[in-house]
Amino acid sequence: MIDIILILGGIGLILIILGVIVKRRGFKETRRNQDLYYIFGGIFLLIYSISIKNYIFIVLQLLFILAALWDYKKRK
Repeated sequence: MIDIILILGGIGLILIILGVIVKRRGFKETRRNQDLYYIFGGIFLLIYSISIKNYIFIVLQLLFILAALWDYKKRK
């Protein structure tokens, strides 16, 4: 059976990679969409890290999400 938590972690990783690609390619949508990729990717990875009980990664993801939210709100 496929583990849904592992799939969510994979989706989170892909979203964060897309955020990096958007930034490097300089697409028109750039910064706000990049922040959205980071926020949702971070949330999915947070769910994954909670499921595996990796407390260091949980703290890292919380800080990552908060930083992306801060940047998103600042640009609104």
